[in-house]
Amino acid sequence: MSSSIRLKYPPGFRARRGLNWAILGLMYASFYMCRYNFRFATPGMVEEFGFNKTAITGILGAWSIAYGVGQLVNGLLTDRIGGKTAMLLGATGTIVINLCYGFVSFAGTFSTFALIWLLNGYFQSFGAPGMIKINAAWFNRSERGTFAGIFGFMIQAGQFAINNLAPFLLAGFALGVWTIGAGEWRWLFRIPPLFTALMAILVVFIPKESPEVAGYPGLIQDELSADTGTRASIKESFVTIFTHPLVWFYAVAYACTGAVRNSSDQLAVLYFVEQLKLDLVNSHAVHWTMNLMPLVAVLGSLVSGIVSDKFFKGHRSPVAMGLYFSQSLVILIAAMIIYTGVVGPTPLGIFLGCFFLVLISLTANSTHSLVGAAAPMDIGGRKMAGFASGVIDSFQYFGTALALPATGWLIDHYGWGVWYPTMAAFGLVGGGAMLLVTLKQKRLATSVGA
Repeated sequence: MSSSIRLKYPPGFRARRGLNWAILGLMYASFYMCRYNFRFATPGMVEEFGFNKTAITGILGAWSIAYGVGQLVNGLLTDRIGGKTAMLLGATGTIVINLCYGFVSFAGTFSTFALIWLLNGYFQSFGAPGMIKINAAWFNRSERGTFAGIFGFMIQAGQFAINNLAPFLLAGFALGVWTIGAGEWRWLFRIPPLFTALMAILVVFIPKESPEVAGYPGLIQDELSADTGTRASIKESFVTIFTHPLVWFYAVAYACTGAVRNSSDQLAVLYFVEQLKLDLVNSHAVHWTMNLMPLVAVLGSLVSGIVSDKFFKGHRSPVAMGLYFSQSLVILIAAMIIYTGVVGPTPLGIFLGCFFLVLISLTANSTHSLVGAAAPMDIGGRKMAGFASGVIDSFQYFGTALALPATGWLIDHYGWGVWYPTMAAFGLVGGGAMLLVTLKQKRLATSVGA
């Protein structure tokens, strides 16, 4: 069937799939609220405990290592226990650990913060494999790029929520008979997990793991297996995904996505405060930039996903390759302009500093959705998408774990001027990996047709 033709489904299926996806997506969005709350807490932690950028990025590095290892372990486990159970396990851990960070983090030592946030990384790593595995059973290949765009929307919905909730909490608020003063950053870890708890309750009762379970059999074709089941043994999943000819190219590319995406996302708040001298609570520049970043990320995710479905017949690598090379170009141009010294606490300097972050968000998050959501479903199908997601997504955070602490050390020693140059090379490596995927796919297609 041509990818340009709208697939026909029986009445009620699209609505049921939409409900399924909305609940799962909002659950995953709540995970992001309990992840990106950290960046808004960093100025308060720096002021209260004297942490430098090396310490802050070290905590983020610990989170990333735990998340990456968790993706491998939990992705494999997800194919065995099912996506729904995996997401609920992750939600439970995320809620508990965020509350611990909000109520127990008074010791003020690096090891305390790093250990708590490391555990958060492990539990959050249940989320993506669980959600992607379920949706692999609900979407045909020619729809998965578009799904990846919606996946990006859900992620950015979580960012958008915390971007607006965090300044409200930091400005001070009333909670019943209690009045919370301005700058109380620990509330950033006490309120967001309540949203995760609400979504977890809905996930228990509403989403189904496959159309068959929801009463819609035979609608989604899995090109990897005629079996309509969604479970695979640990051995089958491990061997199939680890020996897949494309998975490691995607993994290397995704490491580059993580190095750029998480660096620009997690250090943006400190950049606003220290380099651009902006007030997090009252600055319009901060407000608009932090909301434009997820908005353009959604746009990039949707467009790149639709293009890969409609114009490249479900192949992700050509679109991703163009995005990676475009990302490198954007970062290099930004680095050269920043090197002139024009970016700083002036109207023009603030505009340029914010504008570059928005452009990086557009390119980095487009590859994030395409490579991290659509490609694992194509590789693993409904039975093994969990581990395929775990392998590929783990490299995003291994890349982050290497890049972020090194970036923090460089900024501490040489200033914010080195931030962009350290990100510049990753897009080129990612684009090269996608070029190799494209060439490998052509060789595989030729050998099959021979």
